[in-house]
Amino acid sequence: MTQQRDTILACLAGVPLPGGGDLVSRDMIRALQIEQDQVRFVIEIAGPQDAAAMEPVRRAAEQAVGRLPGVAGVSAVMTAHQASGQPSGGGAPNLKIGRHPTPGGAARIAGVDRILAVASGKGGVGKSTVSSNLAVALARQGRRVGLLDADIYGPSQPRMMGVTKRPGAAPDGKTIIPLQAHGVTMMSIGLMMDPDKAVIWRGPMLMGALQQMLGQVAWGDLDVLIVDLPPGTGDVQMTLCQRSHVTGALIVSTPQDVALLDARKAIDMFKTLKTPVLGLIENMSMYVCPNCGHEAHIFGHGGVRAEAEKLGLPFLAELPLALDVRVAGDAGAPIALGDGPAADAYAALAARLVAGGMA
Repeated sequence: MTQQRDTILACLAGVPLPGGGDLVSRDMIRALQIEQDQVRFVIEIAGPQDAAAMEPVRRAAEQAVGRLPGVAGVSAVMTAHQASGQPSGGGAPNLKIGRHPTPGGAARIAGVDRILAVASGKGGVGKSTVSSNLAVALARQGRRVGLLDADIYGPSQPRMMGVTKRPGAAPDGKTIIPLQAHGVTMMSIGLMMDPDKAVIWRGPMLMGALQQMLGQVAWGDLDVLIVDLPPGTGDVQMTLCQRSHVTGALIVSTPQDVALLDARKAIDMFKTLKTPVLGLIENMSMYVCPNCGHEAHIFGHGGVRAEAEKLGLPFLAELPLALDVRVAGDAGAPIALGDGPAADAYAALAARLVAGGMA
C-alpha cells in the first residue's frame, strides 16, 4: 500500500500548476485513499475563485493517475480551504459539529490500521503533551500518523501542533478534510469553533461530535490514529470504545499517589469496555537542572512503574519534566521534532510501540 501511494504521489508531482510548481510540491493533495483498484483524493485550492482555473488541473490529475497500472477508477475533487465570505469564527463550510449521535455498533475507520487512545483518569498529567509528541515521534520514524483531539471541552492540540487554519469540506458538504502539521494528519473540535468560546454541550452532543470526527473526517491511509482523550471516565471514552475498533489504550500518569488513584479508575474503565490497556507511561518523572545537572523527583519517582508491575501491565516510558517541553508545546512545535533528552525519550517510546506492533 505504501509503495502504491508513493507511485500515485510521484505521478501527481508531474501535474503542473498554472502559477508554477506541481500538486505535490505545493502540498495540495489531501485525503488520498486507495481501495483495491479505486483511487480517490482531494485537491485543496485557496478559494472558490480559483476553481475555474484549477479545473483543467483536476482533470489532468485524474487522467494521469488513471493511466497507472492497476488503477481502474479515479475520483479527484476540489475543495476550498475557506469559503468566500465565511466569517473567521465559523466552522467548516456546510458542516455542523455537535449533533446527536446516530445509532449503531462499532465501525472501522476506512484506511486506519490502528487506533491508540491516550488516556488518564485525572487532568493535568500531560496527556495532550504526550499525545502530540508521540504522534510527531512516530511520524519521524516513518509511520503514517493521525492525531484526533477528542477533548471537546478543552481542546489543546491546535495550539500544541501549531495549527490555526480551519479544516475544509468536500463538495458533498459532509466530509471534513483534516489538516497537516509536522508530518501528522490532525483534527480537533478546536479547529471548528471560536477559540474564545466555551463549548456548552450535554453528553449526547459530545458523543455526536466525536462520532463525526471519527467517521466524517477523510483520514486517508494511516498506520495509527492517536486519540487524545479528555480526563475522566465519561461519555467520550465510552463512545470511542463502543463505536470504533480501538487497538488499545496508553495510560498516562504522574508518579504521585493521587494521580495513580485516578489512573486505576481509567484502567478499570477500559477493562469494563473490553479495550486492551497496552501499557503505562510515567510523565513528569524527573526534572534535570539545566545548570548543574542535578536530577530532582518533584512528583516522586517510580510510582507508575510499580503500579504497572502490580497490575501485570507493560511499563512503557519515563518522560521528563522540562521547561523546553512546555515552551515547545506553547510554540506549536512539539519537542519531539528536535534533539535532546526529552526528544530522545519520545523517540524511544515510539520505537517501542512500533517494535511491539502497537503503532
